[in-house]
Amino acid sequence: MAVTPQTNTTLEEIAQQLLTHDNYVICGHVSPDGDCLGSQLALAWALRQCGKQVSVVLARNEPIDGTLAFLPGSQELVPAVSFDGPCDSFIAVDVPTPERLGDGARLQERAAFTVTIDHHAVPHAMSQLSYTDPDVASTTMLIWQLAALLGCDRAQLIATCAYTGLMTDTGRFQYQNADNAAFAAAAEMVAAGAEPSVISRNFYQNRSRASVALEAVAIDHMAFSSDGRAVMSWLSLEDFARCGAVKSDAEPLIDVLRSVAGVSVACMLREQATEVRGSFRAKDDTDVAALAAQFGGGGHRAAAGFTIHELLPQAVAAVAQLLGIPCPVVAEECL
Repeated sequence: MAVTPQTNTTLEEIAQQLLTHDNYVICGHVSPDGDCLGSQLALAWALRQCGKQVSVVLARNEPIDGTLAFLPGSQELVPAVSFDGPCDSFIAVDVPTPERLGDGARLQERAAFTVTIDHHAVPHAMSQLSYTDPDVASTTMLIWQLAALLGCDRAQLIATCAYTGLMTDTGRFQYQNADNAAFAAAAEMVAAGAEPSVISRNFYQNRSRASVALEAVAIDHMAFSSDGRAVMSWLSLEDFARCGAVKSDAEPLIDVLRSVAGVSVACMLREQATEVRGSFRAKDDTDVAALAAQFGGGGHRAAAGFTIHELLPQAVAAVAQLLGIPCPVVAEECL
């Protein structure tokens, strides 16, 4: 494990402490992906085996990505903003800062016992017990280890949730983080009951027609640097409305950009009500977390996100300048 500034304990100590507390609330980050939801639900199933009362909440009152609705326990997710149950203990998974907890931050403040389990390195811990290992491919790998330390039967429910997080955070085991440890963990999860073909079919072969229509728009908007190493695209609120799409329909599109031959860095921008959300992906050793930091964002070396509090044309112009892409025309003029 890499030593991180916010780590102040071990998984063994966290397991021991989890057994002495109860009334757990588990929260992840806003716009939860497969690793986030997989971590939340896998840990919930593990703690329930230990006889604990557990609630799993969403950082924002928004629908989850429909391709993750197959995860066992997803139907019981509750928006943090409307949760009024007991919250003696709060666990943050796959999220390093209170800001990314969204509405869950108020529940963390209310809890007497707080824990963070994550793989995103930041300078400071936000919980009493904090364990972060940026070397692991997914947070679900840490939850998988923790479930064993808790003495749980890691059969199908936990294995399915954990494998989903590992599969999605490695891009079907294609990204740079798909190392020996990732494959070893995946093998354990499959042996415990995770079904790779079923999980892959539910997630990767279950896109909405609106998502496919949105992909055509994103391809039409693609703009490249002169050397072809960087590519970007964007989607406006109007694009979403015209395609009948929702936010989760855009999730696969960054990998469409990344798949283009010769591309090393891809960026996808998505207009939201008052801001623009961006995602970076790298195919080589480019540190896209450093690029995202230019806009106050962060993440991993090969995958990072950020938010620009500007209108879409200004955001497109700023990212184009950073990536050395001739300024694309957005709407009627190029800024």
